[in-house]
Amino acid sequence: MFERILIANRGEIAGRVMRTARAMGVEVVAVYSDADRGAAHVALADRAVWIGGAAPAESYLRGEAIIAAALETGAQAIHPGYGFLSENPDFVEAVEAAGLVFIGPSSAAIRAMGLKDAAKALMETAGVPVVPGYHGANQDPEHLAGAAEAIGYPVLIKAVAGGGGKGMRLVERPEDFADALESAQGEARTAFGNAAVLIEKYIQKPRHIEVQVFGDGHKAVHLFERDCSLQRRHQKVIEEAPAPGMTSEVRAAMGQAGVRAAEAIGYAGAGTVEFIVDGSDGLRPDRFWFMEMNTRLQVEHPVTELITGVDLVEWQLRVAAGEGLPLVQEELTINGHAFEARLYAEDVPKGFLPATGRLTHLEFPAGVRADSGVRAGDEISPWYDPMIAKVITHGPTRAVALRRLSAALAGTEVAGTVTNLGFLGALARHAGFAAGEVDTGLIARDSEALVMVPEAGSSEVALAALAGLGLLDDSPPDAGFVLWAPLEREVVLIHGGEETAVRLMTHGGDAHDLRVGEALVEVRRVDGRWRLDGQPAPNVAVDGSRITVFARYGLSFDLVDPLAREGAAGGDATLIEAPMPGLVKAVYATPGQAVAKGDRLAVLEAMKMEHSLLAARDGVVAEVLVSAGDQVSAGAALVRLEDAGQT
Repeated sequence: MFERILIANRGEIAGRVMRTARAMGVEVVAVYSDADRGAAHVALADRAVWIGGAAPAESYLRGEAIIAAALETGAQAIHPGYGFLSENPDFVEAVEAAGLVFIGPSSAAIRAMGLKDAAKALMETAGVPVVPGYHGANQDPEHLAGAAEAIGYPVLIKAVAGGGGKGMRLVERPEDFADALESAQGEARTAFGNAAVLIEKYIQKPRHIEVQVFGDGHKAVHLFERDCSLQRRHQKVIEEAPAPGMTSEVRAAMGQAGVRAAEAIGYAGAGTVEFIVDGSDGLRPDRFWFMEMNTRLQVEHPVTELITGVDLVEWQLRVAAGEGLPLVQEELTINGHAFEARLYAEDVPKGFLPATGRLTHLEFPAGVRADSGVRAGDEISPWYDPMIAKVITHGPTRAVALRRLSAALAGTEVAGTVTNLGFLGALARHAGFAAGEVDTGLIARDSEALVMVPEAGSSEVALAALAGLGLLDDSPPDAGFVLWAPLEREVVLIHGGEETAVRLMTHGGDAHDLRVGEALVEVRRVDGRWRLDGQPAPNVAVDGSRITVFARYGLSFDLVDPLAREGAAGGDATLIEAPMPGLVKAVYATPGQAVAKGDRLAVLEAMKMEHSLLAARDGVVAEVLVSAGDQVSAGAALVRLEDAGQT
């Protein structure tokens, strides 16, 4: 076994690998960028090496700097985590050329699965079923349109390189094909430097089921399946294992296909073979097709660990150190059910825009596995994926595991940034999902109900008012009395963009009455615990004038300073502002240009995604305040509009 390894990654996955390595007695070396000097993974490591600037291209994608750090610190192997360089065959070769071990598959195996079209051809040869489609080299638009006609609409255009939904377009009618192809190729060229696409038959009621495989370079086993069908715009949201509705016949067929795929390329380490499944008539052994193989550890690997009792990172280290497979197929069994929900810093009502901010509070319920790369006090950086944590639960049955997930999400406390916690909670309570009626279109079909913002009730408003005034803290029994009379005052809070006035009457340090609209809320401290109309009060976090009440997945309030009311409630509706820090990729607006509501004025790149900034109303561009290439902060004014005819 290795004495010391370097982890070429950051955040949640770096911490995850470190915990297993340390438990095995293996020392760990972290690398970090300028943005991550105080990050959690740096604090966890035995040693840490700075490798460059905040941008990934200046740090976590600098293979030569990472290898130099490994050599400098005496590490014998490099674990890539996921993302960044984890599926870069050139990096694997450079690691091995430096005399180090890459904890993962060979460069040949990564290359074999790196391009979707070549991988599908290889899988056909290996006897793995593939989706009907065109995977050829001819990229002429007329040829591709003809292939789409032969396959039969609807079809899916997919970039042959990369992933994450980029370069992917659904086309339902022949007349829409040309525009969709041009759009997909342009996005693929920008994201991956490769505009080539393939065409596939679009499955009407698709499910995304993947098989966890593990190989030693010669033989492979599968650790059963995960269902990742709950997706939003091709991004996974909640994953589970095993797949609902799975039969032993289909499981055996999919598992064998996954093993054949791994053994066909001499795979070593943890990998995932992803299948698209037609769920329109239940799960059948002739209705699943190879989609792609991820030649690394997956984000959702914890659900497999919980149902099998296997530590996949431990297996990675053992096999990379020269051991054979720790278990044979017959020794692997399924125990119960597990779910994983991806908790992100993102603004759901604003279209799931990635968010930033300092986490002022972060706490998870007891008994829940929460794999996180951040702590209270850490910044959610605009440079990287805005994941806060993976919330993972296990139970003897699917129903129990799902109820535990729902309770875990309701009990998770986050303050300092907006999150998708309420969205995840709504999914966990979704009746169709609970019944196992899962397909990749579920979220899109029910999006309106799933993204509803919870409203604050009078009790939560009252509690926020008391917290903002510091009256929930310990205070003397006679606090709030003036000449032996109760003290009355008014507090103004902003929640959801609206002001609420709260009338407070304090009877003493342990007793307050608050008038919120027509409702009267009695707040009393009994045996050291605050109660709202007799019910236990939820926890609260206060950071300056921002109060977060941990009810209904977190309700945020701003305490209004009476001297700054106008500034707190106002805003310039003529300005198009940056919703987050980022890089201005393109500016389409020009001074004097007439625009209509919804016209695209600029494109902002942040959190590894591009966001179009649209005109909020009809008008004329009065002023363009930025240029392409500018780095801007959240709230920065980009374009100013004025009414037509205004001078």
